[in-house]
Amino acid sequence: MGAVRGGDVPAVKYEPVIGLEIHAQLRTRTKIFCGCSTEYGAAPNTHVCPVCLGLPGALPVLNRQAVDYAIRAATALGCEVQPVSVFARKNYFYPDLPKGYQISQYERPLALGGGLHVVGGDTPHVGLTRIHMEEDAGKSLHEGFVDSSRRIEIVTEPDMRSGAGAAAFFSQLRDILVWLNVNDGNMEEGSLRCDANVSVRPVGQRRFGTKTEVKNVNSFRYVQKAIEYEIDRQIDLLEGGGTVVQETRLWDSATGRTMSMRSKEEAHDYRYFPEPDLPPLVIADQRVAAVRATMPELPEARRQRFMTAYGLPEYDAGVLTQSAGLADYFEQVAATAGSAKAASNWVMGEVLRTLNDRGQTIDDVPLTPKALAGLIELVHKGTISSSTAKEVFAKMYDSGRSADAIVAADGLAQIGDESELLSIVRRVLEAHEGAVAQYRAGKTATFGFLVGQVMKASRGKGNPKVINGLLRRELDGG
Repeated sequence: MGAVRGGDVPAVKYEPVIGLEIHAQLRTRTKIFCGCSTEYGAAPNTHVCPVCLGLPGALPVLNRQAVDYAIRAATALGCEVQPVSVFARKNYFYPDLPKGYQISQYERPLALGGGLHVVGGDTPHVGLTRIHMEEDAGKSLHEGFVDSSRRIEIVTEPDMRSGAGAAAFFSQLRDILVWLNVNDGNMEEGSLRCDANVSVRPVGQRRFGTKTEVKNVNSFRYVQKAIEYEIDRQIDLLEGGGTVVQETRLWDSATGRTMSMRSKEEAHDYRYFPEPDLPPLVIADQRVAAVRATMPELPEARRQRFMTAYGLPEYDAGVLTQSAGLADYFEQVAATAGSAKAASNWVMGEVLRTLNDRGQTIDDVPLTPKALAGLIELVHKGTISSSTAKEVFAKMYDSGRSADAIVAADGLAQIGDESELLSIVRRVLEAHEGAVAQYRAGKTATFGFLVGQVMKASRGKGNPKVINGLLRRELDGG
């Protein structure tokens, strides 16, 4: 939460103060103020029109779906959607801004307040200042620009006190936006990125220190590293007798440093004024209610339900609600298999491990929930062992065949017949008289060795429960 520096005088302990500005591209097919495509990866200067370029006489028209998506995000984050919000022109000259101004919202944004309970972060609750709608700037390339104009900006309160806490908040916010289907969460393509406002102050001081803004960071790990570097840089400056300059900085992941980009502009530098070509955005209560009626069960509510309805540990519930698709898959497996804990173990174990190994998502899983439930049922009935079930799972995943078909074709069913297993047990005991003598002399650890030998003799097909019972009967009664 702070840093202490040594010296001949008492060290000053500093407290970091961090706020984030999250830029989230909305999942609309067209831009926020025109009908141009938002498809990623198009050739430069192709998805543009007179409206994008701000040519005389070209009037912007607000994308209705973008507004509904913004309301959706604001509602999920507990914000108060404003009945009237106003678009403004934010004027500045930069190569990535073809018009020389950006249509945004300033004095009267779409939504105010709200916040997020952060699971696992060192800041339990992060408040939100506002959510406003705006067009995105272009992406500067040597051969031109690509404009991806449909985003919301989510501005937090300066509630965070560490890079790790900020990264935890950013990660959880991403999960919610993807869950709501308002953002695709693809940080590599720039669909979601973050600006971090960082300052330090002596512990106990209420007044904020001078902040710097680390611009356009597009991974949780880099958000944490950039903030941690900036905290240390500012403390070193202050302890060396220098002053922190308010500026915009860039994170260089190759060197692990932030670098000065430009002096930080104030609001008056942008010469904000109401957008003359767009009327105020009026949002009736009925529209907010209609959007709210389409909202899915949110991650936190679903986590709580998984713990209460299925009796799952908090850890399981947290993992299974990483995405709506994963949560849906688990619930369908649990309903068919009849055991929520067994379904949780398999989804969290073999399913997620295989997805991670292959770089896939839950949408890529070839096994239907019913098919996985069928495998779980075979284990429950004792038809196959847990270790054999993992082998069957791998074959199911690659072939699409059912568990029953694979077990029958490959002869993987467990041997559960007592007479057959008793014959194997007695052969093993005869072959390992020394281990038997040690067990009867009180060295019961040899029991595990004998179980292993029986399993080996049965080629892994022996029912472990039956084998354990037979071995104890023979050893204790012999």
